[in-house]
Amino acid sequence: MIDELHELQHLLTREIPITEHFRLQVAEYNQHYLRLDAPLAENVNHSGTAFGGSLSALLTLAGWSMVWFLLKEQSLQGEIVIQDSTCKYLHPVRRDFSALCYRPAEDQLSHFNKMLYSYGKGRLELHAEVLEGDVHAVSFVGRYVAVLA
Repeated sequence: MIDELHELQHLLTREIPITEHFRLQVAEYNQHYLRLDAPLAENVNHSGTAFGGSLSALLTLAGWSMVWFLLKEQSLQGEIVIQDSTCKYLHPVRRDFSALCYRPAEDQLSHFNKMLYSYGKGRLELHAEVLEGDVHAVSFVGRYVAVLA
């Protein structure tokens, strides 16, 4: 799994250069969630809290990365794009933070996989959040589309 984390880190840095400025770190992936970490120092706004654009970007990338892992688990490759998303900012973020994207339920995964294999593309709605320590600071829902290569 460590090889895949490094592969994703390299991919994000190469294909989405702003991730290097964020100092985004691909931290963890397991059967429950994917976690990306970012330091406040590179993502701070004029008020000394995390910039909303950085929070939104990290959440969007967490969802994108989850889809990347789901395809990789099936030895598939494809183009992944976000179709739409919603962020709710619930609490200011005043220190280093993490975005957690949760693995979708098995019935959602089954439908996604069925669409991929039948039509070469599938949609998946993902839920994520930013945690500052134990505080739920931002909630996110995003719909992603994957088109097989």
